[in-house]
Amino acid sequence: MDVRDNRPTDPEWAASLEPGWHARRRENFQAVVTGQPAEVDLVDDAWTASANVLGKIISTDARADWDADEWERVEELLDFEKMNRLRARVEEVVDDPATAELLKPWYRYGCKRPTFSDEYLAAFNRPNVALVDTADHGGVERFTENSVVVGGQEYEVDCVIFATGFEVGKSDVMTGRLAVHGRDGTRLLDAWRETGVRTLHGFCSNGFPNLFHLGALQNAPSVNFVHVLDEQAIHVAEVIAAARERGVKCVEPAVEAEIDWVATIEATSPERAWFDAECTPGYYNNEGSARPRRTFGPGPAVFQRLLRDWRSGDGIDEVLGDAN
Repeated sequence: MDVRDNRPTDPEWAASLEPGWHARRRENFQAVVTGQPAEVDLVDDAWTASANVLGKIISTDARADWDADEWERVEELLDFEKMNRLRARVEEVVDDPATAELLKPWYRYGCKRPTFSDEYLAAFNRPNVALVDTADHGGVERFTENSVVVGGQEYEVDCVIFATGFEVGKSDVMTGRLAVHGRDGTRLLDAWRETGVRTLHGFCSNGFPNLFHLGALQNAPSVNFVHVLDEQAIHVAEVIAAARERGVKCVEPAVEAEIDWVATIEATSPERAWFDAECTPGYYNNEGSARPRRTFGPGPAVFQRLLRDWRSGDGIDEVLGDAN
């Protein structure tokens, strides 16, 4: 749990902002956290301060001039220093040594989603707050009329709030609950079982006209996912606008374009399987059952430029073709 350093917004600073400030700020944030050149850090928070250890979370080409093994060694040392500082912060804030020890993170920075708060750790110093470690007992054993039982010990409670998590990043399209049918009634998942997942830029697939995917599929996600989704929405809107301008009713990529893009993903995607396998169970490694994470290796900034160039050039013909 890193520092959030939350504070009131300076009214003079807010009044000084000019149109386009938000776009410039998020572009700057993306550049900093992916190690791209930036004259100033406009956000200057714990995210940007951790840029050197975000490489296992965000793909980037910022270290392309490094020897891969040498950067891996340097990154691991930087990671160790960062995690040591986070563990030291727990000791500084939490009064009870036993509780502090249980709260210390013993894994690499990129194994879990980074978290930031000015109040979370301090909450464990309150007399009405206790940390119950369920790791050695397989979770909550049972409930009684007025308590939760863990490891044979009852903890009396007035109210229980279930916060068991959720399946983030899983759409019903991908699970099959929301079946998508393309040309000739072919189901999307059935098609992908035969060919493997195939898209152009992660957005659309041959045989499924006018279907657009949003999310992290075969593209370049980043830690500011709202930024990612906004860029994707802009891309989809501009493709649709171009289709209308040309009188095209069907937006669909050529098979060759799909195959080329999948090859690009396979060629550039960082190999993270070994790293995920060494992490404690969590979201990034599928709760300990690591699965391949295929992304556009050069990173989100390069990917967004690629899309802009593709739209402004002849690339858009790959999905528009002839008017139909």
